[in-house]
Order: sequence, then C-alpha cells, then structure tokens
Amino acid sequence: MEPETFPEELADALVGVQRLIRRRLRPQMADPPLRGAEVELLRLVVGRPGIGISDAAKDLYLASNSVSTLVNQLARQGYLIRETDPADRRAARLLPTPAAEARLGEWRKRRADLVRGQVSRLDEADREALRAALPALRKLAVHLHEEAEES
Repeated sequence: MEPETFPEELADALVGVQRLIRRRLRPQMADPPLRGAEVELLRLVVGRPGIGISDAAKDLYLASNSVSTLVNQLARQGYLIRETDPADRRAARLLPTPAAEARLGEWRKRRADLVRGQVSRLDEADREALRAALPALRKLAVHLHEEAEES
C-alpha cells in the first residue's frame, strides 16, 4: 500500500465495514427501522441520560432543530422521554426508555456476535493485526473528535 493512498484506503475500509454491519443487522432488528442519526442520538442519550438538546446537537455535529426533530420521532416511537430541565425550565433533558436500552442492547449483542463470527474466520495473524490496530484506531477517533470540537 502506497503511503499517499493509505488514508483513503483506511477510510474506505472503515466505512465499508460499518456499512456492511448495518446492512447485515438491520433485517434482524425489530420495527420500526431506525436511521443512522436516530441510532447515534439513542446511543448518546443512553450513555449520557439527561443530556440537553443543544449539547446532543454539539456532540453529534447536527443543528439543534435537526436533533429536536429526531427527539420528537424517537419519543413518538417510545424510545426517548423529553422532560423539562428543572434547572432551566426553557430547556429539555433527554432520557432513554427501557425500550431504547433494550433495543441498543440487542443491537450491540447482535453486532458483537456478527463481528466475532467473521473475525473467527480470519487466520491468527490477521486477528492479531486487528487487535494491535485497536489502540491506534481509538487515538484516531479521539483526534477526529478533538479537531471537530476546535472548529
């Protein structure tokens, strides 16, 4: 692999793996189907219950009105609770429902099972190469997040 093509090839590989995981799991999941942004918002709210809409928008790099629309959709589907923030009655806090936590838990379990099965098909050298790459991939994610926050 040529050094100048490595970044593009890495990005393509990461996107490709993520896309294929979603495509394989989507048909197995309960209805209604959730779009990527809806799943990202649910993950954020499950990880940070009580987060406000503007903070969620910042974390997801979306406009507040877009997050508000997602919140309304997810609340109608029974996945989010939007309540008034007692510290600022003009703001809302977002809380996951048990249905949201169950759905994300099921997604994570199925995703782990799928990846575990596919990784087991690789030879030991490839499995070790993936294990060794994890710290660098995590650092890459941190750098991308930090740079996005700075801009």
